[in-house]
Amino acid sequence: MVVLNKIYTKTGDHGETALGNGARVAKHSLRVSAYGTVDEVNATVGLARQVAVGDIDRMLASIQNDLFDLGADLCTPDMEKDAEREYPPLRVAESQVARLEAEIDVMNKDLEPLRSFILPGGTALAAQMHLCRTVSRRAERLVVELATMESVNPASVKYLNRLSDWFFVAGRVANDGGKGDVLWVPGANR
Repeated sequence: MVVLNKIYTKTGDHGETALGNGARVAKHSLRVSAYGTVDEVNATVGLARQVAVGDIDRMLASIQNDLFDLGADLCTPDMEKDAEREYPPLRVAESQVARLEAEIDVMNKDLEPLRSFILPGGTALAAQMHLCRTVSRRAERLVVELATMESVNPASVKYLNRLSDWFFVAGRVANDGGKGDVLWVPGANR
């Protein structure tokens, strides 16, 4: 259980922060940048939920919880030491990836296939979904880069990859099932 009775601790005043295993690292470290960007994704989802309703809002609520799981996963390095820890760290599970895939399949089944790239926009919710998508892609790039240097849960990378796809499809659903998608017109302003 988390208890936060004092918000400022002053322990980061010199540019360092603590990871989930207690290790102190620079606040600009790649690991901190990765889970910090996951936190940004979560904030964009919070904005999207201001205009989301029904099933989309319910699914976004689940995604927000997953993103906290993902942040917890990423802030605890050294996966190979998980079995030795007194308390096993929270790791993103393949079942969370599978849930996203199932939701994508349900949302996508009634959408017409795309014959053009689409521009971020349309309804307020669709525009928010595209913002969520682009920030989640940035988080994915950082996590993939981190995985080239340190151990990272492979399910975390998969989750972020599916998540950006989820946001793309949800954006199309929010645009009247794709009918309101804003199509890219190559070279339109030459």
